[in-house]
Amino acid sequence: MSEEQIEQQIQEKGLTAPRITPSHIDSKVKHVYYHSPLAAIDPEQAMDEKTYQTLRCLTFCTIVLENGFTVTGESACASPENFDPFIGKEIAYKNAREKIWQLEGYLLKEKLYQADLDKQF
Repeated sequence: MSEEQIEQQIQEKGLTAPRITPSHIDSKVKHVYYHSPLAAIDPEQAMDEKTYQTLRCLTFCTIVLENGFTVTGESACASPENFDPFIGKEIAYKNAREKIWQLEGYLLKEKLYQADLDKQF
């Protein structure tokens, strides 16, 4: 089930407690960068074909959040014959974005906890 489908179900059920939404996650993303380890390797450096193919199929995504914090995701293709750069970027982005959910979920829980503490005083 996609994030959007889950959010739709939550809304249809009338659930209104504080929560993180897909649009909230998207609002935190300031910049997205993709990296290939091959870009950092000197072309003059000797490398066997197997190593080259392994590195060619590896994609990293770095997301810079609005506060300057970064999260990363990666995608590695097991078979070089199946490697598609677009799919690699999509998977790496999805993996990095999932980390934002964890961070924002923790932050919301902490805010709710602190609000409960504040009510005690």
